[in-house]
Amino acid sequence: MLGLIGKKLGHTRIYDASGMITPVTVVQVGPNRVLQVKTAESDGYSAVQLGFGDQKPQRIAKGKLGHLKKAGANTEGKEAMQGVQRIREFRNFNKEVKAGDLLGADLFAPGDQVDCIGITKGRGFEGVVKRHKFGGGDASHGAKGWRRRPGSIAPGSTPGWVDKGKAMPGHMGQVRRTVQNLEVVQVSNEDGVLLIKGSMPGAEGDYVIIRESKKRPKGWVRPALREKGKATSKKK
Repeated sequence: MLGLIGKKLGHTRIYDASGMITPVTVVQVGPNRVLQVKTAESDGYSAVQLGFGDQKPQRIAKGKLGHLKKAGANTEGKEAMQGVQRIREFRNFNKEVKAGDLLGADLFAPGDQVDCIGITKGRGFEGVVKRHKFGGGDASHGAKGWRRRPGSIAPGSTPGWVDKGKAMPGHMGQVRRTVQNLEVVQVSNEDGVLLIKGSMPGAEGDYVIIRESKKRPKGWVRPALREKGKATSKKK
């Protein structure tokens, strides 16, 4: 499964030939350095380990520096190394690569469907109305002080406890989330940038993972277009 590590740069909009607006998220995905290639024979499974982002050698643990040196990264001096700050492993990588290779935005093409994985924005401590979309209590008819409260959370007798997983106030956000089946609208390999339709988890500047869609991999065609193609071929 193809994938890249990237950084969410922000949001914008683009126009097509007919003047239609498409909202997109700008993600910097290049370059990604191949740090290790795992095989079923040597490691028991097939995977490719990628690195992204610059980091100075003096800020990296010595054990990690040795691993990066095997991948061809220049660990000497004080200059920031390219593609080593964030490391992620992608199993069953569909592209033939070797350690030291640099991958860019051209790994994907316009029209590809991708899954975007990131950490949602942290919202701090929130009540049930904002955190779980509770409706709250009445604002009138003598219901004083219950406008944003959850109400009863459990019986006082049997069973006498609060069920696990009950929607309650608490810390909101700062969790890993995946948005599936987003479309790649434009690819700029020179700038190492992907323009992806829609939004994805995380704030601007956060690291994200862009991988080939599990439900709509490369070569996937919409059912309506597939049936239309079959009908056209039958007429011929």
